[in-house]
Order: sequence, then structure tokens, then C-alpha cells
Amino acid sequence: MNQTTFKLKPVASVCLHLMLALPLMHIQAQAADAPAAKTATAAKTESGMDTSVAPGDDFNRYANGGWEKTAVIPDHKVAVGIFDVLVEESDAKVLKLIEQATKADASSAARKIGDFYTSYLNTDVINQRGLAPLQGEMQSIADLKDKTALASYLGKHLRADVDPINATNVFTENLFGLWVSQGFHDHTKYMPYLLQGGLGLPDREYYLSASPKMLELRKNYLAHIAATLKLANVPDPEQAARRVFDLETLIAKGHANREATSDVLKADNTWTLVDFNKKARGLDWAAYFKAAGLDGQSKFIIWHPGAMKASSALVANTPLANWQDYLRFHAINTRSTVLPQAFFDQRFKFYSALSGAKAPQPRWKYAVTATNNALGEEVGKLYVAENFSPESKTRINGMVSNLLVAFGERVQALKWMTPATKQEALAKIKSTYVGVGYPDKWRDYSGLSVDANDAFGNRERSQEFEYRRALAKFSQPVDVTEWCMNPQLVNAVNMPLQNAINFPAAYLQSPNFDLNASDASNYGALGATIGHEISHSFDNSGAMFDAKGELRNWWSKADLAHFQASSKALVAQFNQYKAFPDLSVNGAQTLGENIADLAGLMAAYDAYRASMKQKGQAITKEDEQEFFLAYARSWRGKMRDETLRTAIITNEHAPGQFRVLTVRNLDAWYDAFAVQPGQKLYLAPKDRVKVW
Repeated sequence: MNQTTFKLKPVASVCLHLMLALPLMHIQAQAADAPAAKTATAAKTESGMDTSVAPGDDFNRYANGGWEKTAVIPDHKVAVGIFDVLVEESDAKVLKLIEQATKADASSAARKIGDFYTSYLNTDVINQRGLAPLQGEMQSIADLKDKTALASYLGKHLRADVDPINATNVFTENLFGLWVSQGFHDHTKYMPYLLQGGLGLPDREYYLSASPKMLELRKNYLAHIAATLKLANVPDPEQAARRVFDLETLIAKGHANREATSDVLKADNTWTLVDFNKKARGLDWAAYFKAAGLDGQSKFIIWHPGAMKASSALVANTPLANWQDYLRFHAINTRSTVLPQAFFDQRFKFYSALSGAKAPQPRWKYAVTATNNALGEEVGKLYVAENFSPESKTRINGMVSNLLVAFGERVQALKWMTPATKQEALAKIKSTYVGVGYPDKWRDYSGLSVDANDAFGNRERSQEFEYRRALAKFSQPVDVTEWCMNPQLVNAVNMPLQNAINFPAAYLQSPNFDLNASDASNYGALGATIGHEISHSFDNSGAMFDAKGELRNWWSKADLAHFQASSKALVAQFNQYKAFPDLSVNGAQTLGENIADLAGLMAAYDAYRASMKQKGQAITKEDEQEFFLAYARSWRGKMRDETLRTAIITNEHAPGQFRVLTVRNLDAWYDAFAVQPGQKLYLAPKDRVKVW
């Protein structure tokens, strides 16, 4: 494969991380036996439409404009929408389960959940302890005598806190981040992946951009560092803050940008232990890996070799005292939610400026999130027992089967694809593992110690527990059925290295899915999501992984050229969408998600029609419209400008209002809504993008 002409992007979850609370307002899916007496006008009003605009001019406004006019973003949120409703519902259900768990038997797994939550919620105890829990960490930083000791400290604090492909999470405040997954070129073995890190701002552009907004953010960030260090009684906090900020700026200069991070081919770098001392001089790697528990590993995959080299050189070339200031700040900044209220308030004061949030969420929300992060699948057991029925699992598994068949048929029907490439694609479909609702086997948290009166300690122990769980994989066979998301998370994911897809139970709720809803509604909303995740196996990144999950070019030269041409057309289409007068969607950055949206919606439409045929039911024009409206409603959302700007700059997903416009490429949408030439969204048949 020509690495200079084909860009690969990490396969990503269907929802946006920063924008997870995208669409918003509770909209019940239309029941199949809805009262016939209800007028069409009333139904459209209730569904939040704006029928004053033609669907061919602005389909998002037509489907969601009525809702957008009245939707209000609460002060403690950065966005509202369908996803946010599901998040709120999931959190409320989890809260109820956790509160019940606080009363469970002291030796039970459920009580561990309750105690973790209780410790986090008990701000009186946290405030009374003050800085005492942090003193050991601060003392260990003060005791660093040389760069070998610094390397050991950095290695000791390495955590399994990134996932560049499944969760598209590449941010860590540690200098480097670890991800453990099967190797790019050996699906039978787990490999350690190392990524760049070490910044307090979201991305290198925040340090390097000359825009007035970024300049202002940097000024405020410097003030935040100083205020945080002052709260911790660090001497000369302003001068220390300047040293921290200057070091982070140097780290940022060595970082890969977002586009390079999204290029999997650039991440395909295997280093041996010897290579580190040749290619990334400056850090005592022997001390680092020993402290990290990775000294037994002979090979590593380096996602960001340039950053590895640059940051290692900074270890050697920057005074130890500067590193100590840097470590002090990040030791505090990452633990602010389990330190006294003043630290929490200071962190929110600064970081809310990045998102636009006007007020913090209620404390119980942070406590639920922390509990989910620490004991996710233990909480998930309780969640699915009460909130995900066997009937739902059976029905959704049927939808998955229909979507896989539909996608396979689309592959078979491709006239441009050679037989050999088709066989590889069909093999991927056949071997795909699909998890619906919850994992086949649950994680064991018996080794995690939890104290109802020690929020700080619980946080430390849970992160250490997760890190040790990741390291333990090196002695185990690869498990393609392992989940990377909790059942109570509102999201969905394609995992290309495992050739697997997960649909957590919390996502499989109304209005995404309803046992009583029509096939048009269920396939338009959830079916498109299922298709989206299946399609990620064949987007501009997933298509480069074979049926075993190995990074391998299984395309013929001609097939690849055709695929690239279609991809370029989709890039150009999304480049036209402006979120602000001065900021457009980046079609290349969002290409993987846009391909998945397009192919997924097409497969969902095919599966919907096949389902109706199986039932012997005729499809009316109203049914066709309901399918596309369900898809549009699934992206219903409203977002603060600050959050929207950040997402467009840093996220692989286009904003929801533009994802709705994927319908422009489906002939059936034109027929359903009588879209005509001259309308703003009209594309001539030759200009409608068909990838799969």
C-alpha cells in the first residue's frame, strides 16, 4: 500500500466523547399501534419538527427545528440532545442501584460499589483531610535526586489510560500513556502501545496556535497553574507556574498533530528495548520500564515516535527542578475531584472555559462517573438485571443479523470490487463478534480494596488495579469478546483489532430502540447505529484490518483506487459544511465516521426493507419518511459554541446536524420527500456518494 496516499484513521465509537451529550430531549419512539385519530400536524408538532422549511432545503431543521427553537442548555451542561437524555436516564438508574448497594452486606461485591460512591460523595471527610492524602505524593517528588529517579517516577505513574482506536482517547496528563491490545501484525499476542501525553490542555494546538482565542486560553491556563500550586502551598507559585507552562509548551511542540495521530500507518512502529536508547535518547528507559512493570516486554508499538524522541530529550535537557514543579502541578490537577473543594472549584473555573459550562454538575454525578470508571462491569451487572430484558436482546440480535446480511449483500453486489477483495470483506463480516447489551463474561473486582472513608485512596487503588489488569494480559491469550465499554454507557463501538462490535445496554433504550416501536423507527435510529459500527470495519481505517484484526492490505490496487475516489468525494462534501463563518467541518478528519454513517444508513435501509418483506408487510411512503426522520432525530442536539469549536478542531466526528445530511446520498430519501433540483440539499445522482 502506498502510505503517502492513503490516510488511516482510528475506528471510533458512534458518539462523541466531548460531545457525548449531543442530541437532547426525551422523544418517545412512535408505537406501531399509535392511535389513528391523532392528526399528522399534531404528530409533527410533538416530534419537534419544523415543517415551515422543505426537507430538501434543510433536513435537520425540518426534522429537529421545532425542538431546537425551545431547547435550553442548563448551566451545568455543554450540550443537550437525545444522547444526553439517555445519559441522564442511565445515571439516574445507576444512582438508584448504587444507593441500594450502600445498604448491601459488607462483604458483598455490591457493597464495594456503594462504599466507593459513598467515599466520593462525602465531601466533609475530603475537606477535613485537607492536603494530607497528597503529602506522600508531594514528598516523593521533592525526594527526586537525579534524572534516573525522575525516570523511575514517570514509569511508576504510567497508567493504562489511553485507547487510540476503540475509544479514540489519546489524552493523558502523564508524560506517556499505555494501551494494551493485540498487536498490529500478530492477533494472537497482546502488545504494549505507548502514546504521547503530558499536557494539561486538550491538544498541541492550544499551545501553538496564534489565534486570539488560544492566546487568551493560554493566559488563563497559566493563571490556573499558579492558583492550583498556591492552594497546595507550593513556594513562589507564579514562578513555578511559568516553568510548568514553558515545559508543557516544549512538550507540545514535539507532539504529533491530530491528523497524524489519526493515521494508523504512522502509528505502526515496533521498537525493541534497544531501540529506545537509540531513537529516544535522554530518558533512562531501563529505570522507566522497571518502575512501570514493563521490563519483561521485548517489543513495543510506538504510536508517536516523534513525541517519544522529543519528550525523552526534554527529560535530559530540562532542569530537574522544573520537572518537579511540573509533576507537582499534575499530581494535584488530576486529583482535584478527591481533594478539598477549593481544588475542585479552581479546576472547574478554568476548564469550564474550554467547554462553556456555566456551573458544575451535582456532586452525585461526579460520584456516579467515578464509580462507573472504577467498578464499571460490577455496576453493569446490576444495571442490565433491571434495565435490559431478554426480549430486547433477542430482538436486537435479530436486527444485527439482518444488518450483517444486508452489508454482505451490498459487498456481493459491488461491480467495482474484484472477487479476491470481496472474499476478504465477506470473511470479515462472517467472523465479526457482536456483543449486545453486556459482555459474555464479567470482570472480577475482588482484588480491588475500597474504603468508604477514603475517596483519595480509592481513586489511586482503582487506577493501579486497572493498570495491573492491563499488564496481566501479556500472559493471557487474546480475548476478542472483551468489552471496552460498560453496559451502562450510552455509546457503541467497533474494535478493529478484535474485529468486534459492542452495543451497551444503556444505548439500546427508547428512542434509539423500543420493543413497541415500528421497524421504520427502530431501523432508522438503532439500525443505522448498528450499520455504522459494522461499517467501521470497512471505513478508511477499518478496511485496512483483516478478518483476524491484523493491519494488512487485502485490497487490489484497482479496488483501493476506487475506494479512495469515493472517499475524496465524501471529504469534499463535508468540507462544505460551516459550523461558524470562520470554521468548517474537516472532511478528512471526520472521514472515517462519515463513511460509517453513510454505509451504515444504506445497510440499515436495506435491512429495514428486508425485515418488512419477511413479515409480509407493505411499505408506505409514510414508512419511508419515518425511517429517515428517525435517523435525523437520533442526532437531535444543541451545543454551546465553545464546545462545538473544540469538537470540530479535535474530534473525529462531525457535529450531529451535519451527520443528519448523510441522507443526501441515498436515492430513497429523494423519493420519500420529493426532493427536487434547485433545493439546497439536492445532489444530482452522479454526485451522490456511494462507498459500499
